[in-house]
Amino acid sequence: MYNHLSGKLIEKNPASLIIECQGIGFFVNISLHTYSKISDEEACKIYTHVQITEDAHTLFGFAEEEERKLFRHLISVSGIGCNTARVMLSNMNPSEIQECIVNEQVQKLRAIKGIGEKTAARVILELKDKLKKDGITPSVQSHLKVKDEAMSALVTLGFSRNAVDRTLESILKTKGAELSVEDIIRQALKSL
Repeated sequence: MYNHLSGKLIEKNPASLIIECQGIGFFVNISLHTYSKISDEEACKIYTHVQITEDAHTLFGFAEEEERKLFRHLISVSGIGCNTARVMLSNMNPSEIQECIVNEQVQKLRAIKGIGEKTAARVILELKDKLKKDGITPSVQSHLKVKDEAMSALVTLGFSRNAVDRTLESILKTKGAELSVEDIIRQALKSL
């Protein structure tokens, strides 16, 4: 319905904005991410999403088109409404949420208020492929960097490269995205 609003920023709060466009003041619900991105300057442009229900027409605003796109992906998941999606975007920035979904980090998503285990799993199941189509890929480079650092440390300690490689692969498959290099080395030392 509305793609964006461009006008004078009248009021800015962590949860909402009031933008005046051609004499009309629009009340726009925002996430903390958007709040941090919008400057206090008078001129303001905000990308919008309109939710129409029986009793209200509600505007949601985003500082960046990418955040709005992720918001729309999130509300397409059964059990995630506009307010829950806004809470998610207030708890993590869009790239962190995308990374959690693509890397299947259920525990990080569960840490967000209102997101349980089943909802987190459903979000990952329904959005992982969509986000990959959009060009969001798992952080393979950081995965390889962590593995290389752990490999180097363990080989220096005297373990064989082949044994270390098998052990690290096993650890990284199960919970590698959640562990630091030090944690991975500790886990590997228990297994070697």
